Amino acid sequence: MKVCFSLACLLFLTTLQAQTKPTDLDKSPMDMSYWPTNYPLLKMSGKAGASPVARVLYGRPLKNGRNIFGSILKYNELWRLGANEATEIEFFSNVKIAGKNVAKGRYTLYCIPAEEKWTIILNKDNYSWGGYTYDSKKDVLRVDIDVEKNADNVEAFTIYFEDARNSANLIFLWDDLKASLPIIALPK
Repeated sequence: MKVCFSLACLLFLTTLQAQTKPTDLDKSPMDMSYWPTNYPLLKMSGKAGASPVARVLYGRPLKNGRNIFGSILKYNELWRLGANEATEIEFFSNVKIAGKNVAKGRYTLYCIPAEEKWTIILNKDNYSWGGYTYDSKKDVLRVDIDVEKNADNVEAFTIYFEDARNSANLIFLWDDLKASLPIIALPK
């Protein structure tokens, strides 16, 4: 009995020591954007109607005074469009991007930035951290989009949907650049 009590006390003390403190705030927090904009709030208020068309989940790196494009992010090299895990986009219905049909589902978004254009890539490998295991054989779509100078200098990398009724632009902002990927919702 004494041995059982001693083992129970030892196990209890070990459990107390094994508990970890909360992690520090990530310098590249995760964020999410929906199409239609603010879909979760619309849903909670009963104004959403049907399911959303799309959502994007991504890490938000900060500029922190650094030169980003052509420096931290090398031109013509693969970028995970954010920080930490690769950026994910999920379509809840079929869409059309650059004249090509994309089936509803979850995809990983990548980018190959260049000075004048970005190549946006949808890839069906959804379990990728960063771009380290990127496999071009799993690409579903590649499309070039224009990049323009932005009037504002954006500190935190930002992705959001600029939506209309049946179409949206997926906007990418960081530093002094802005890029836009047009997406059309297909009828269900």
